Amino acid sequence: MKYTVILEPQDEGGYTVRCLELPGAISQGETKEEALANIKEAIGLVIEVLSQDLTVRSNAEILKVELADVC
Repeated sequence: MKYTVILEPQDEGGYTVRCLELPGAISQGETKEEALANIKEAIGLVIEVLSQDLTVRSNAEILKVELADVC
């Protein structure tokens, strides 16, 4: 699955990166590559937490849907 991220250079150095589809997925890194690797991990952790939260609910289902590119 693909996610849209915003990679922003910071005045003090390094990069901040956040995922548009998952507002809780935010990370940083000293280089672009490190920041992108870190956001992948953050996205995975956010999805894991959301999945666990949904499975606690009695009637919830976890489904995958595919979206067309909009950009």
